[in-house]
Amino acid sequence: MTEYQSIFEEVKKGARKLTGISNDQVNFVLHNLAALAVENAPFLLAENGRDLLKMDSEDPMYDRLLLTEERIAAIAGELVSVSALPSPLHHVLESKTLENGLSLEKITVPLGVVGIIYEARPNVTFDVFSLALKSGNGLVLKGGSDADNSNRAIMSLIHQVLENHGLPTAAFQLLPAERPATKALLEAVDYVDVIIPRGSQGLINFVRENAKVPVIETGAGIVHTYVDESADLEKAKAIIFNSKTRRPSVCNSLDCLIIDEIRLSDLNSLLDPLLEKGVQVFADEKSFEALESNPLIQKADESHFGTEFLSLKMAIKTVSSIDEALDHIAQYSSKHSEAIVSESPENIQRFLLEVDAAAVYENASTAFTDGAQFGLGAEIGISTQKLHARGPMALKELCSYKWIIRGNGQVRT
Repeated sequence: MTEYQSIFEEVKKGARKLTGISNDQVNFVLHNLAALAVENAPFLLAENGRDLLKMDSEDPMYDRLLLTEERIAAIAGELVSVSALPSPLHHVLESKTLENGLSLEKITVPLGVVGIIYEARPNVTFDVFSLALKSGNGLVLKGGSDADNSNRAIMSLIHQVLENHGLPTAAFQLLPAERPATKALLEAVDYVDVIIPRGSQGLINFVRENAKVPVIETGAGIVHTYVDESADLEKAKAIIFNSKTRRPSVCNSLDCLIIDEIRLSDLNSLLDPLLEKGVQVFADEKSFEALESNPLIQKADESHFGTEFLSLKMAIKTVSSIDEALDHIAQYSSKHSEAIVSESPENIQRFLLEVDAAAVYENASTAFTDGAQFGLGAEIGISTQKLHARGPMALKELCSYKWIIRGNGQVRT
């Protein structure tokens, strides 16, 4: 790790200086960065174009890598949104005075230094910087080689704004894209407080299995939507279409439609908009028999269930009851986002209570699993684990707490 130790030391040292920055100054920085991003859109798009040339446009990751003027404007808007959020720091969570006169306060504080390992998602560089700065955390970023030019261009703007405000650029660093930097970050025990991987299940598994630093998993999204016997057809149509086609390359997009066998007669109607959009369907035996012949429809095998497609592909599972639907989800879910389309209060209540996932929906698209959509500003990831944080992680989830004890000479006997 010696090659990277100086970087980690600088980030840790720089992070200590962040606690003295006022919330007003943080907000000013984020507004300036938003304006600079829009102003430098041609520069960002040119560097992003260099990355795009190296990737097959049919690759599911291509859409995640792609920047456009509209996406840069949206990113700038999210930076402004984060600036409008209240600071998560120094909130008193608990206070009391003991019989011996000691005054205790439990207050929110930064985690310290956060390491982010991510793949071809240059927007993550903007997002996590805004959240780290607002929550007082130092940041070590390790992006993938696919997006290296984009990430470096973004970091140059971030450092430019920090320098303009006299703030420590050392607290926010982007590591080289080479693999040895990943190993060094995973082993940076004395310098990094937590690592958050963002990407494929393979990346997340690698980080979990090799990290010596504590890890918060932001898991892959193997997402189901269950259409029960009472579902409203028009609601189901809109929800399924949006969940699958809005942005198929992201982790909250639909992977498996579960349908009650009583509703198989509606299946062609449900799928028509998807097929027009070019969605490839892998249908189990019962649903395949119910569907009209179409080159985009194939018979499913076991490999199609429990798969995060990240593209215009989707599996269909037929069930005879809500119990069977719940069993299927329990077996194949990644515990990210799950939805039910139903008009049955009993089925809805069972689904909401029994499904084990970070976000569970009633009659709505899973596309809403997103920090900005939840009113959290940007997100640093969507945690699928249960310790510390679950679901979209934003400012509050980037804080820990400490106890402040005020005395007047007390000693313990």
